[in-house]
Amino acid sequence: MVVDDEPQIRNMYALAFQGAGYSVECADSAEASIQMLKNSPASVFFLDLNLPGVDGVSLCKAIHTQRPMSVIYAVTGYASLFELWECREAGFEDYFIKPVRLSMLIQAAEHAFMKQHRWRRR
Repeated sequence: MVVDDEPQIRNMYALAFQGAGYSVECADSAEASIQMLKNSPASVFFLDLNLPGVDGVSLCKAIHTQRPMSVIYAVTGYASLFELWECREAGFEDYFIKPVRLSMLIQAAEHAFMKQHRWRRR
């Protein structure tokens, strides 16, 4: 699942992930993504940190509460050391600064799904 308030970013990420063979859901806010989780099998997330309303750090915490085995990545155009620390505390797997190469996000998704596959086998 991709959560970003910028439609161009959501569309670009969705096309890249679909091109790599992934099924993608997109939301424009934390609130919309929480609603989508009720009917979604999503387990890998790419969250913008600077969302309107509920921010990406709070959303990460909410997702981990509902789905503790999720792998969640932060993607932001506003980086600072405090945010990096805060992201690690919230449970993000990694932190990407925009603009980010799409190939890096696809590699991150591959890593996340391989990790989840290993977890399920145990």
